[in-house]
Amino acid sequence: MKSGLTIFYTDDDQDDLDFFKEIVDMIDAGVIVVTQKNGNQLIDALNNPPPHPHVLFLDINMPGMTGFDILKKVRQSDKKLPIVMFSTSGDEQTIKRSRELGASYYVPKSGVFEQLKKSIEYALGINWGSFVPTDKNFVYCY
Repeated sequence: MKSGLTIFYTDDDQDDLDFFKEIVDMIDAGVIVVTQKNGNQLIDALNNPPPHPHVLFLDINMPGMTGFDILKKVRQSDKKLPIVMFSTSGDEQTIKRSRELGASYYVPKSGVFEQLKKSIEYALGINWGSFVPTDKNFVYCY
């Protein structure tokens, strides 16, 4: 990952947004994290750059427009933006639906800070230009 890159993270939970920013700052203080608290804020930010994100982290369980709704909407206009579904939901149906709707990667949120940090660091280290999601590499495993 290169300093100066911009990451978008959309989540309705302020604590999750704060932890994410703290973790990314620990990994690389030069990476810019732009957060949104709902899908409408994200769509507005994507439609009105700069900045344009290098990768988008997206929570699934949000009121109003869910992560799935947002994923569908973003994929209608941007097929290439790497989208990491980042959620406490880890069941097979949720993972399968994420992949079917065009997510690039799936990271289950850990309640353990060090595991959460490792999962974010791993996802940020993926070379999105050459990464091709498959059944075997779509989900981050602790």
